[in-house]
Amino acid sequence: MSKLETNTIDTISGTTNLVVGSTNSSTVTFENGSATGHMYPAFNVELSSTQTGVSDNVATKVNFNTELLDTDNAYNNSTNYRFTVPSGADGKYYIEGNVQVANATSNNMQNVSIYIYKNGSSVRQAAYGIANSTGYFNNMSIVTTSILDLVATDYIEIFAKSNTSSGDVKFESSPQSYFLGYRIGA
Repeated sequence: MSKLETNTIDTISGTTNLVVGSTNSSTVTFENGSATGHMYPAFNVELSSTQTGVSDNVATKVNFNTELLDTDNAYNNSTNYRFTVPSGADGKYYIEGNVQVANATSNNMQNVSIYIYKNGSSVRQAAYGIANSTGYFNNMSIVTTSILDLVATDYIEIFAKSNTSSGDVKFESSPQSYFLGYRIGA
């Protein structure tokens, strides 16, 4: 094993990529001064205000509209509230979503579910419910995570639903409700 000590590593004049390693699978590439590869792209979004008008027992998209982090401008926070994998960023992604669901009127919720959707279909779900009809709750925070193989143009969304004995539900704003993800490798 050799050791290299230096104060500066730079690219050859006329090139923009510095590649460290060329024959193994753990190559790290820095393009134009930006770190790429593992952990990029990455996004972290939240719900800026309570999302109301959510129908009972209907899986509804959570409109995460405030970007805290979006390294590749791959999250749409204004129309379709989804992360879309950019070109050249295929790989395995860690995805996490958390939603605080509350009954709009009183303690009538019987169960809550959260879903990770990939390209319009549910691929992961977490649920919590009351086993009998003697107890209900007013709100519940529920989280789901997954590692997904994604390719360019795949898109990821978060949906949630609650079944109540009466009334509609709502999704509470941040910090209780958030959605994040990042590339963890090829």
